[in-house]
Amino acid sequence: MTTAPSSTYHPGERAVQARAGVLVRADHVGRGIRDDVPAVAAAFLEQRRMIVVGAADERGRLWASLLTGPPGFVRSPDVRTLTVAARPHPDDPLAATLDGPARVGLIAVEPETRRRMRVNGSARPDGDGLLIRAEQVYANCPKYIQRRELTAAGLPPATGGRVTRGTGLTADQQDRIRAADTFFVATAGPDGAADASHRGGNPGFVTVTDGHRLRWPDYSGNSMFMTLGNITTRPAAGLLFPDWRTGGVLMLTGTARVAWDRDPDGEDGRGVDFTVTEAVELPGISTLRWGAPEFSPANPPVREA
Repeated sequence: MTTAPSSTYHPGERAVQARAGVLVRADHVGRGIRDDVPAVAAAFLEQRRMIVVGAADERGRLWASLLTGPPGFVRSPDVRTLTVAARPHPDDPLAATLDGPARVGLIAVEPETRRRMRVNGSARPDGDGLLIRAEQVYANCPKYIQRRELTAAGLPPATGGRVTRGTGLTADQQDRIRAADTFFVATAGPDGAADASHRGGNPGFVTVTDGHRLRWPDYSGNSMFMTLGNITTRPAAGLLFPDWRTGGVLMLTGTARVAWDRDPDGEDGRGVDFTVTEAVELPGISTLRWGAPEFSPANPPVREA
């Protein structure tokens, strides 16, 4: 067993932890970060049908991508390695990036049980899939995950759907973000180490100001502040909004900023402002379909605009 020390936090994470007053708790929680894949984590990952991978493209922009497959498409052949029998859709902004070596963050979520696991490390192509060398492995609590039941699996990904690209959000995309209860965020630290994380809440928890500006509250979590710490040192970020019913995804890249004491819905007033620089919509790329959400009892109420 190998456990990463709390010194694994970089200066941005430590700065956010200090400002939030959680340095001691962060040190305690940080002892659960490992640099290997324990048997319980390997078993969980090997049962998953979906993962989200975050990475930077060749221009340094961050994106979060959805990969799906049957149970077993993610495996851990040894304690340092994951194999993923899937690659991004050809129109995915990370398709070219993951054709070569890349720093990646991975999050695996089980909506049926509200469980999740995160793995950060380095990836390289391996046949039709990926080979990932683990550097950080840790579990997260079930807070803010909406329970969903799988209604269909093994569907062929869409190949003829219309891919939409733009430098901002359409009116329909804005409405769908306002109605979203879940999204994923990709960030990277000062050394380029990528991370992928989950954000959830009741519909309306993401505020859309216009076609380029979003905000979401920062709810209380594990006190590690990996996402906010990364944003503090490197503002590039990528968001992924899945359409659970149709299998489509809306991918955004842009810049993020931590807003302190300005969001009444966030913990201690914290929120994140996000500016969209590009939006890519891929219809029906997931092999999975999911039912209506059972909202997490941890979700704070959303204030009416």
